[in-house]
Amino acid sequence: MSGKPFAESCERNQQPILAKIKSLLVPKDKVLEIGSGTGQHAVFFAQNLPEITWYTSDLPENHAGIQAWISDANLDNVVQPFPLDLLNDSLPEEKFNCIFSANTAHIMPWAAVEKMYQCAGEVLLSGGLLILYGPFNYQGEYTSESNRRFDQWLKSRFSHQGIRNFEALQDLARNNSLSLRHDYEMPANNRILVWQRE
Repeated sequence: MSGKPFAESCERNQQPILAKIKSLLVPKDKVLEIGSGTGQHAVFFAQNLPEITWYTSDLPENHAGIQAWISDANLDNVVQPFPLDLLNDSLPEEKFNCIFSANTAHIMPWAAVEKMYQCAGEVLLSGGLLILYGPFNYQGEYTSESNRRFDQWLKSRFSHQGIRNFEALQDLARNNSLSLRHDYEMPANNRILVWQRE
């Protein structure tokens, strides 16, 4: 199907992400993806993790693109997107084994980041995982010059955007009964952070 949205970053990072998360998930797990974007990640991970059910979500304006990827893939373990605006919509009533989100924390307003951790605290089953992929600062310091430039570019576009500090995310996690389990170094100066619901 032509006209599907395409993000080069998804194409580049999906294999390295898969290599890390596949050992964290078990058959029959239900994964909620917050901010499914183009839909590329959802389809790729669902194809490569056939015993996992992948639930997509995003703002309504992105649903058509996600649906196009899902329709093309013809998979029975990826669920059509539901609207999820963290600042305005109710949290899902369903419970999940995992919440996954890639390259969202530096895009959404801080209030939405706070709500994402609240969501994890409420909809994750005991022992469930919050897996966050993207660039992060440590003790207020950039991990690379490219991340510093990226952060400046983000803030020049929208004042509410910017690379988040790991320590601030840790505070949100602790406040929502989440304990850090892994901090993986990834290509292109990104990380995968994994918290577990107590």
